[in-house]
Amino acid sequence: MRFEELTLEGRNAVLEALRSGKTIDRLFVLDGCQDGPVRTIIREAKKQNTIISFVSKERLDQLSETKKHQGVIAYAAAYDYASVDEMLENAKQKGEPPFLILLDGIEDPHNLGAIIRTANLAGAHGVIIPKRRACGLTATVAKASAGAINYTPVAKVTNLSAVMKQLKEEGLWFVCADMGGEVMYRQNLTGPIGLVIGNEGEGVSKLVRENCDFTASVPMRGDIDSLNASVACGVLSFEIVRQRICEK
Repeated sequence: MRFEELTLEGRNAVLEALRSGKTIDRLFVLDGCQDGPVRTIIREAKKQNTIISFVSKERLDQLSETKKHQGVIAYAAAYDYASVDEMLENAKQKGEPPFLILLDGIEDPHNLGAIIRTANLAGAHGVIIPKRRACGLTATVAKASAGAINYTPVAKVTNLSAVMKQLKEEGLWFVCADMGGEVMYRQNLTGPIGLVIGNEGEGVSKLVRENCDFTASVPMRGDIDSLNASVACGVLSFEIVRQRICEK
């Protein structure tokens, strides 16, 4: 994926972005390059826990817009990430049980943007995404969210399963969207809850699924066997909204 307005090329540009605190989603470095400036860039990137990929010159040339990358290209986030603690505090201030949406490997920026939009409209207190094998907050995501990215916090975490375990200590239950799960209308989706949505092709990974408390499915009557990830998220999110309203 390449987003021109978020691509930083050249050693000075990348290093200054890192030192200024700009969130770098991913850094590409020429494999085998060990000179001082590049080592400094790598050191600064590691302080941010940035994903670093060591690639060939051919790969860098392919990614480069300017053809003057000097052995380093970085993808910067279009928006700042929030923390999970901020999301919980958001719920507390509103006097609501936490409602979080966790995405296990959503790679399509249009899907991520649509899910952030759904999260905002459904009153979710935040969206959590993993650092690896997932789309970050690009300009395409921002556009697809129709402005919701300005209001709904998104956290990027190293280990989704570890965060789920921490949130369980805060009282959250986790429901995994799965075609083989119990029909959502028969599930109790009230209280502090995390809705887990999987990758567009492979669904929720085994480790993340094992940390879920139950699975829920959307009843379907058509001729194809699955929903788009963002649509499934929308349907389940508003079933959570419905049950919360009916509980009052």
